[in-house]
Amino acid sequence: MKLSLQQFNELSTAEAISHLLTCCTSTHWAQALEKKRPFSDISTLLAHSDHTWQQAQTEEAQLLEAFDGHPQIGNVDSLKEKYRNTQDSAAHEQSGANDANDEVIEALAQGNQDYLDKFGFIFIVFATGKSAQQMLDLLLARLPNDRATELVNAAAEQNKITRLRLQKLLSDA
Repeated sequence: MKLSLQQFNELSTAEAISHLLTCCTSTHWAQALEKKRPFSDISTLLAHSDHTWQQAQTEEAQLLEAFDGHPQIGNVDSLKEKYRNTQDSAAHEQSGANDANDEVIEALAQGNQDYLDKFGFIFIVFATGKSAQQMLDLLLARLPNDRATELVNAAAEQNKITRLRLQKLLSDA
Protein backbone atom coordinates (compact mmCIF):
# COMPACT_ATOMS: atom_id res chain seq x y z
CA MET A 1 0.00 0.00 0.00
CA LYS A 2 1.52 3.29 -1.11
CA LEU A 3 0.99 6.31 1.08
CA SER A 4 1.63 9.95 0.45
CA LEU A 5 4.00 11.55 2.92
CA GLN A 6 1.08 13.59 4.24
CA GLN A 7 -0.95 10.41 4.82
CA PHE A 8 2.02 8.82 6.60
CA ASN A 9 2.47 11.90 8.79
CA GLU A 10 -1.21 11.73 9.78
CA LEU A 11 -1.26 8.05 10.77
CA SER A 12 -1.68 7.08 14.38
CA THR A 13 1.50 6.11 16.19
CA ALA A 14 0.61 2.40 16.00
CA GLU A 15 -0.24 2.59 12.29
CA ALA A 16 2.95 4.48 11.45
CA ILE A 17 5.10 1.99 13.36
CA SER A 18 3.30 -0.88 11.66
CA HIS A 19 4.13 0.57 8.23
CA LEU A 20 7.72 1.28 9.22
CA LEU A 21 8.17 -2.31 10.40
CA THR A 22 7.40 -3.46 6.85
CA CYS A 23 10.53 -1.57 5.81
CA CYS A 24 12.79 -2.70 8.66
CA THR A 25 11.87 -5.05 11.49
CA SER A 26 13.92 -3.23 14.13
CA THR A 27 11.35 -2.10 16.68
CA HIS A 28 13.74 0.50 18.08
CA TRP A 29 14.34 2.01 14.62
CA ALA A 30 10.61 2.11 13.81
CA GLN A 31 9.66 3.68 17.15
CA ALA A 32 12.46 6.24 17.01
CA LEU A 33 11.70 7.22 13.42
CA GLU A 34 7.98 7.51 14.11
CA LYS A 35 8.72 10.05 16.87
CA LYS A 36 10.45 12.30 14.31
CA ARG A 37 7.19 12.90 12.41
CA PRO A 38 5.97 14.96 10.72
CA PHE A 39 8.45 14.95 7.83
CA SER A 40 8.52 17.82 5.35
CA ASP A 41 9.67 15.61 2.47
CA ILE A 42 10.91 12.11 1.70
CA SER A 43 14.55 13.23 1.67
CA THR A 44 14.18 14.42 5.26
CA LEU A 45 12.54 11.14 6.27
CA LEU A 46 15.40 9.18 4.64
CA ALA A 47 18.01 11.33 6.40
CA HIS A 48 16.31 10.72 9.75
CA SER A 49 16.08 7.01 8.93
CA ASP A 50 19.82 6.88 8.17
CA HIS A 51 20.64 8.69 11.41
CA THR A 52 18.31 6.50 13.47
CA TRP A 53 19.75 3.35 11.91
CA GLN A 54 23.30 4.55 12.57
CA GLN A 55 22.42 4.96 16.25
CA ALA A 56 20.83 1.49 16.32
CA GLN A 57 24.12 -0.05 15.22
CA THR A 58 25.54 0.43 18.70
CA GLU A 59 23.27 -2.39 19.92
CA GLU A 60 23.81 -5.79 18.35
CA ALA A 61 20.36 -6.96 19.45
CA GLN A 62 18.76 -4.20 17.37
CA LEU A 63 20.76 -5.25 14.31
CA LEU A 64 19.85 -8.89 14.75
CA GLU A 65 16.18 -8.00 15.15
CA ALA A 66 16.31 -6.22 11.77
CA PHE A 67 18.23 -9.06 10.12
CA ASP A 68 15.68 -11.58 11.39
CA GLY A 69 13.06 -9.85 9.24
CA HIS A 70 14.66 -11.28 6.10
CA PRO A 71 14.07 -14.78 4.79
CA GLN A 72 17.15 -16.95 4.64
CA ILE A 73 18.25 -17.76 1.15
CA GLY A 74 19.08 -21.34 1.82
CA ASN A 75 16.55 -23.56 0.13
CA VAL A 76 17.72 -24.68 -3.32
CA ASP A 77 14.17 -24.99 -4.69
CA SER A 78 13.16 -21.51 -3.55
CA LEU A 79 16.38 -20.05 -4.94
CA LYS A 80 15.75 -21.67 -8.31
CA GLU A 81 12.25 -20.23 -8.35
CA LYS A 82 13.43 -16.78 -7.32
CA TYR A 83 16.10 -16.54 -9.98
CA ARG A 84 14.29 -18.31 -12.80
CA ASN A 85 10.88 -16.66 -12.57
CA THR A 86 12.15 -13.23 -13.52
CA GLN A 87 9.73 -12.57 -16.35
CA ASP A 88 7.28 -11.01 -13.89
CA SER A 89 9.95 -9.06 -12.02
CA ALA A 90 11.13 -5.62 -12.94
CA ALA A 91 14.31 -5.85 -14.96
CA HIS A 92 16.06 -3.33 -12.71
CA GLU A 93 15.44 -5.46 -9.63
CA GLN A 94 16.87 -8.73 -10.87
CA SER A 95 18.94 -7.94 -13.93
CA GLY A 96 20.68 -10.99 -15.30
CA ALA A 97 19.02 -13.27 -12.77
CA ASN A 98 17.42 -15.59 -15.27
CA ASP A 99 20.82 -17.00 -16.29
CA ALA A 100 21.42 -18.56 -12.87
CA ASN A 101 22.41 -22.18 -13.28
CA ASP A 102 21.95 -24.99 -10.78
CA GLU A 103 25.61 -24.88 -9.68
CA VAL A 104 25.37 -21.18 -8.77
CA ILE A 105 22.06 -21.71 -6.98
CA GLU A 106 23.40 -24.64 -4.97
CA ALA A 107 26.62 -22.75 -4.14
CA LEU A 108 24.55 -19.79 -2.99
CA ALA A 109 22.43 -22.01 -0.75
CA GLN A 110 25.55 -23.65 0.73
CA GLY A 111 27.28 -20.29 1.16
CA ASN A 112 24.27 -18.87 2.96
CA GLN A 113 24.26 -21.82 5.36
CA ASP A 114 28.02 -21.46 5.93
CA TYR A 115 27.52 -17.75 6.62
CA LEU A 116 24.73 -18.41 9.11
CA ASP A 117 26.79 -21.11 10.85
CA LYS A 118 29.82 -18.81 11.12
CA PHE A 119 28.20 -15.51 12.09
CA GLY A 120 24.92 -16.53 13.73
CA PHE A 121 22.79 -14.38 11.41
CA ILE A 122 21.81 -14.62 7.78
CA PHE A 123 23.67 -13.04 4.87
CA ILE A 124 22.20 -9.58 4.29
CA VAL A 125 22.80 -7.95 0.93
CA PHE A 126 21.03 -5.28 -1.11
CA ALA A 127 19.99 -7.66 -3.88
CA THR A 128 18.23 -5.25 -6.21
CA GLY A 129 19.83 -5.46 -9.64
CA LYS A 130 22.18 -8.29 -8.72
CA SER A 131 22.31 -11.68 -10.40
CA ALA A 132 22.64 -14.91 -8.47
CA GLN A 133 26.32 -15.05 -9.49
CA GLN A 134 26.94 -11.52 -8.21
CA MET A 135 25.25 -12.39 -4.92
CA LEU A 136 27.38 -15.52 -4.64
CA ASP A 137 30.54 -13.54 -5.36
CA LEU A 138 29.64 -11.01 -2.65
CA LEU A 139 28.81 -13.77 -0.17
CA LEU A 140 32.10 -15.57 -0.82
CA ALA A 141 34.04 -12.31 -0.52
CA ARG A 142 32.46 -11.57 2.85
CA LEU A 143 32.59 -15.09 4.31
CA PRO A 144 36.27 -14.84 5.44
CA ASN A 145 35.51 -11.71 7.51
CA ASP A 146 35.20 -11.71 11.27
CA ARG A 147 31.83 -11.28 12.97
CA ALA A 148 32.34 -7.62 13.91
CA THR A 149 33.13 -6.73 10.30
CA GLU A 150 30.09 -8.63 9.07
CA LEU A 151 27.78 -6.90 11.53
CA VAL A 152 28.94 -3.59 10.04
CA ASN A 153 28.60 -4.89 6.46
CA ALA A 154 25.17 -6.37 7.06
CA ALA A 155 24.01 -3.18 8.81
CA ALA A 156 25.07 -1.09 5.80
CA GLU A 157 23.23 -3.44 3.43
CA GLN A 158 20.17 -3.38 5.71
CA ASN A 159 20.12 0.41 5.51
CA LYS A 160 20.13 0.29 1.69
CA ILE A 161 17.22 -2.17 1.78
CA THR A 162 15.33 -0.03 4.28
CA ARG A 163 15.78 3.13 2.19
CA LEU A 164 14.43 1.38 -0.90
CA ARG A 165 11.45 0.01 1.03
CA LEU A 166 10.66 3.43 2.47
CA GLN A 167 10.73 4.92 -1.02
CA LYS A 168 8.40 2.20 -2.25
CA LEU A 169 6.05 2.74 0.70
CA LEU A 170 5.78 6.46 0.21
CA SER A 171 4.77 8.27 -2.94
CA ASP A 172 4.50 11.94 -3.71
CA ALA A 173 0.77 11.49 -4.43
